Amino acid sequence: MRVLIIGGNGTIGKKVKEALQPKHEIIIAGRNSGDVQVDIADRQSILQMFEQLKTVDALICTAGTGFYGNYYGMTEADMMPGIKGKLIGQMNLVLIGKDYLSREGSFTLTSGIAAEHPAKNGTAVAMINGAVNSFVLASAQELKQDMRINAVSPGLVEDSFERYGELFPGYNLAPMKKVVNAYVLSVEGAVNGRILKVYC
Repeated sequence: MRVLIIGGNGTIGKKVKEALQPKHEIIIAGRNSGDVQVDIADRQSILQMFEQLKTVDALICTAGTGFYGNYYGMTEADMMPGIKGKLIGQMNLVLIGKDYLSREGSFTLTSGIAAEHPAKNGTAVAMINGAVNSFVLASAQELKQDMRINAVSPGLVEDSFERYGELFPGYNLAPMKKVVNAYVLSVEGAVNGRILKVYC
């Protein structure tokens, strides 16, 4: 299969690439690096990427983040970059990408543990992750041509502990191998409309 990984040079994306590379043609997309460039917060950039690629068999997105900060100081301006990127950006990857994805192709988006277990100061991220999950559940009912869609919802992955661990006190670490396997299942398996949770 021809597999597009958006965010394929990131912490999770590069491990997913390593797992899929022996069996598939991998295309890496990123804002500033990769085989093709894309800014998922920009609808036109997404369209240009697909026009360049023409068609793919599977799309994985591991890109996108959100605002962590004091609830009483949080503003719309704080929330919008995450909403435009991780939420609307991933939605547009599907809404635009459905016209470029091959028959029986798959979309795999990324949400996260905050949808169910929000961290302190993580209200914006919790909202975005929950909305991504809902979009996936609804889209699975709508997509035609036997296309599939799932979300991987990882906890705090082992490889991100040094960078993000202080934001998640008391959270169990999600083994990277299990997180990667969830992406592999979504691409190579038959699951559809699933939130693949990997919290520990």
